[in-house]
Amino acid sequence: MPLEPTWYDVTIRLLLTIFAGGCIGINRGEHGQPAGMRTTILVCLAASVSMIQANLLLNTIGKASDSFIVLDLMRLPLGILSGMGFIGAGAILRRGSMVMGVTTAATLWYVTVMGLCFGGGQLSLGLVMLILGIVVLWTLKWFEEGLKQDCRGMLRLRIERDALSEDEVRGLLTGAGLRVKSCAVRYSPQAQRRYLRCDLRWRGYVYDTRTPEVIERLARHEGVSRLSWEP
Repeated sequence: MPLEPTWYDVTIRLLLTIFAGGCIGINRGEHGQPAGMRTTILVCLAASVSMIQANLLLNTIGKASDSFIVLDLMRLPLGILSGMGFIGAGAILRRGSMVMGVTTAATLWYVTVMGLCFGGGQLSLGLVMLILGIVVLWTLKWFEEGLKQDCRGMLRLRIERDALSEDEVRGLLTGAGLRVKSCAVRYSPQAQRRYLRCDLRWRGYVYDTRTPEVIERLARHEGVSRLSWEP
């Protein structure tokens, strides 16, 4: 970090900051995330300008020879990083058992650090971060889609009379590759009905949201009068 950056240095840093923030923001924007290109550019610019400001304040002309000892200008970029924690937390949403926006929050924190690199004059390091960020957000997405993950779902059945026993239901589910984590049964002697609630687990692809075929078969079973499936 030069002690006296010129306007040429500042311009190059800001232009690279805008370019890098925009490249990362395109990925978030095309996936419909709330933090799109404008947000990532602004976050990256704020971090970059904070480092440029700290750089400009490092000038020791006219100050005591030991002025570096009392200077604590790094508090400014550190404050930027701390503040990003609140913005990132706001991008994370929880809907039931699903947590969304974690990647967007991590991206905002990432572009903040990238902006600090550009603003501090570490242009090569900032460009390396840009390349790595693009690789992670674009390339690894296709790799992630090919991975299987643990999936879960809640199955609720209303069975008339003795059409299906609990063991038969378990056999159908396990035979289809689903694992019954727990199963609760409630009887209604007056209506001659049984209510089953099964917590299921299975291995599936990340973006495969199709209903398992065995659930469709149970829904068509003559003894099942009501079925509820919540993946």
